[in-house]
Amino acid sequence: MKTICLYFEIHQIIHLKRYRFFDIGIDHYYYDDYENERSIAHIAEQSYMPALNTIQQMIEENGKYFKVAFSLSGVGIEQLEVHAPQVIEKLQELAQTGCVEFLAEPYSHGLSSLANEESFVAEVKRQAKKIEEYFGQKPQVLRNSSLIYSDDIGLQAGQMGFKGMLTEGAKHVLGWKSPHYVYNSALAPNLKLLLRDIRLSDDISLRFNNSDWEGYPLFADNYVDEIARLPEEEQIINIFMELSALGIAQPLSSNILDFLKALPACAKQRGITFSTPTEICKKMKSVGQLDVPDTLSWVDEERDVSSWLGNQMQREAFNKLYSVADRVRIANDPRINQDWDYLQASNNFRFMTTKPSNVGLDRGIYSSPFDAFTNYMNILGDFINRVNSLYPEEIDNDELNSLLTTIKNQGDEITMKEKEIERLQAKINKLEAEEAKLRSEIAKPKVERKKTSTKASTATKRVKNKKASTTEKNELKK
Repeated sequence: MKTICLYFEIHQIIHLKRYRFFDIGIDHYYYDDYENERSIAHIAEQSYMPALNTIQQMIEENGKYFKVAFSLSGVGIEQLEVHAPQVIEKLQELAQTGCVEFLAEPYSHGLSSLANEESFVAEVKRQAKKIEEYFGQKPQVLRNSSLIYSDDIGLQAGQMGFKGMLTEGAKHVLGWKSPHYVYNSALAPNLKLLLRDIRLSDDISLRFNNSDWEGYPLFADNYVDEIARLPEEEQIINIFMELSALGIAQPLSSNILDFLKALPACAKQRGITFSTPTEICKKMKSVGQLDVPDTLSWVDEERDVSSWLGNQMQREAFNKLYSVADRVRIANDPRINQDWDYLQASNNFRFMTTKPSNVGLDRGIYSSPFDAFTNYMNILGDFINRVNSLYPEEIDNDELNSLLTTIKNQGDEITMKEKEIERLQAKINKLEAEEAKLRSEIAKPKVERKKTSTKASTATKRVKNKKASTTEKNELKK
């Protein structure tokens, strides 16, 4: 039986402000708050909320039949918290339905998987923890930024304990193979791979509203019919895209949400189900390993990383940024960490690309790739100076790690001794209370004995007085 795995990415670009060379060392705030608020509010109104409301309605109408998956970057969650909390609330409502799965991804939506293994692992764990806090799910499947994947990255994902990973069904990797099967990582056999169907996904996310496209207009029944006509043994149809495709890339006026809403009914008529990535990883067996020695992604025709690292400017900025990755991770300074997350975001490098692309690229405030490079490097220069001011460059990473470990151990020791002092003080208080109680119990019988003794003395006196009186009476009688 064929099943559709529908996945949406939610990430927010952090817009950097115009930052001059003369700002280095003076201004440590790098962001265009107005543009960030404006763009998020626009996307939330025109895409996220209408799309999520539609998905909620689809779940209500179809029960457990319809299922969908999301992944949210950590920085995306942060921005939504501030500027569009209604999106977070709607996603939390969807999480309660039992029909929605949330995936893991790097916190920054950056390229750490290409540069620093420790930073990549730390990012994924931070994002997974945030997903669990917000939506009550511990992610079982990993989705790297822009579906970036290689054998080495798959090995890291397997070592982190993930059941599966999403990536691109690129022709230069698959060859004669179909993306409609479950594969496994070459270096991590237990890690299953779900491959995006490029054409079926892009028909919705890129071409839906293109009147010059031969498939225009695209109707839900025709779309599902095409899936149903696939060979019987090809059972897994992975349709992955950005959520902003629904409303931004493809405007609401194109009836894109009506198309989406009609999919479950059309699929049900043809015996096609919907599944989450984890369900597929648990139920379906791998048909074989997929060898991906060179890194692939879902961007541009090449399906590689050249959109971010294709020219000398991009590689220079990338190498300079990750030259301090270990120091930032070791130092673990809150303000530095936040700037580190925002500066890692892959769009910062995408703005520097000189490649032609079929997908339109909005460079924002930048007039050219060189302009984007210059602005970013100015900011990066200030950022690295701040890192080095906290922890001088002369101190190498091993020495810094040792120093901070010593400081941490001393802090842990102080904390442990404080707890021991509290424990001993509590014990002292308890002993003092017991002593007071014992003294009270010892003092009580003395009082009682004194009272008894007084009573006895009084009685004796009465007896003596009675005897004396009797004696006197007898003597008088005589």
